[in-house]
Amino acid sequence: MGASAASSTGRPAPSPSLVREGELEALDVLADFPAIPAGWAYLDTAATAQKPRPVLDAISRAYGETYATVHRGVYQRSADMTLAYEAARKRVARFIGAQPDECVFVRGATEAINLVAQCWAGKQLKAGDRILLSTLEHHSNIVPWQMIAKKVGAEIDVVPLTSDGKIDVDAMANMLTNKHKLVGLAHVSNVLGSVLEVKQAVGLAKLFGAKVLLDGCQAVPRMPVDVRKIGCDFYVFSGHKLYGPTGIGVLWGRAELLDAMPPYQGGGSMIDRVTFEKTTYAPPPGRFEAGTPHIVGVVGLHAAIDYVEGIGLERIHAHETALVAATRERLGQINSVRLFGPADAAGIVSFGVEGVHPHDVATILDEGQVAIRAGHHCAQPLMDTLGVPATARASFGVYNSLADVEALAAGVERVTRIFG
Repeated sequence: MGASAASSTGRPAPSPSLVREGELEALDVLADFPAIPAGWAYLDTAATAQKPRPVLDAISRAYGETYATVHRGVYQRSADMTLAYEAARKRVARFIGAQPDECVFVRGATEAINLVAQCWAGKQLKAGDRILLSTLEHHSNIVPWQMIAKKVGAEIDVVPLTSDGKIDVDAMANMLTNKHKLVGLAHVSNVLGSVLEVKQAVGLAKLFGAKVLLDGCQAVPRMPVDVRKIGCDFYVFSGHKLYGPTGIGVLWGRAELLDAMPPYQGGGSMIDRVTFEKTTYAPPPGRFEAGTPHIVGVVGLHAAIDYVEGIGLERIHAHETALVAATRERLGQINSVRLFGPADAAGIVSFGVEGVHPHDVATILDEGQVAIRAGHHCAQPLMDTLGVPATARASFGVYNSLADVEALAAGVERVTRIFG
């Protein structure tokens, strides 16, 4: 099937077989995203989401009208900004079913995982202990644990995947032992979009006394998350994948665990009392927020959470699930396309075109105003398992539509014609 006729927006019109009703049409929010021009299909939300006007406006106001430092000034502007900063912490806590003093602001999920690795695992693990990860983890949920394992003499085990690319929880059950002290898993795969059976996985780990860290970067923008109901011990995510600013993220940890952890960095704000003989530290979360924080990033994150919850995470998930189904249906009609991951992936479709490097696929798609990701997606062990050096990846957000799906498919068909 060749490229379809262009619509009045400049995008290819969806073919009749792709016309859907319901949630897809209900999420008519493209006008909220000024960085997405007419005719451009942005399909790289798993890497970073575009920002809606309420987030941009919140950032602009925070820098241009209300800016001041937090936690230090006694003047009114500083006090007001401190209230806004801590209100954002309360908003994050409500968003994930937590308490505010359990939510630490960090630069992103990478820093959050490193913080737990250094401050919890680095102090709790010893030679002979074991860490359990999965085949599909992002490098940020592999490398920090390798560093700690090497430091303390621990070992790492890796849970395999099912045939459709999900973490094999049954295999995990057979692998767990009392030596496993930490289990680190992705809630949603950044490559395959596969969703972990979180309650089952956490429950298994708890049977053996292991602490559980979940990488929620791809989950929180797409589905409701309640850390208490899940039962994990640590949960991390980044703001920029949640339609918020870059440079801000969240570490949630159980209060008793955070309270027992030493600080990650030393500096201003994280102290109780400093002398040259001895320093005592502030209680969490301040203990882990040394220096002047990313104040405006926190304000922007608050606005982003308000935005997605204003739409409704259930609606977002349904919307993206329908787009994934349409994409897999459409690309599956092209003989030379190989689809990766499960049919019920959350917002992400990875694929390959036979005989064509994913970078070439992405370059040709870009010529047609379709932006996708191509590469190993910081998941090289997963690429090795799939038997490919890289994949092409389309990932969806609230601003995408069936027209974007058709633009992607038409671009892939052009790839196949170019490469014969």
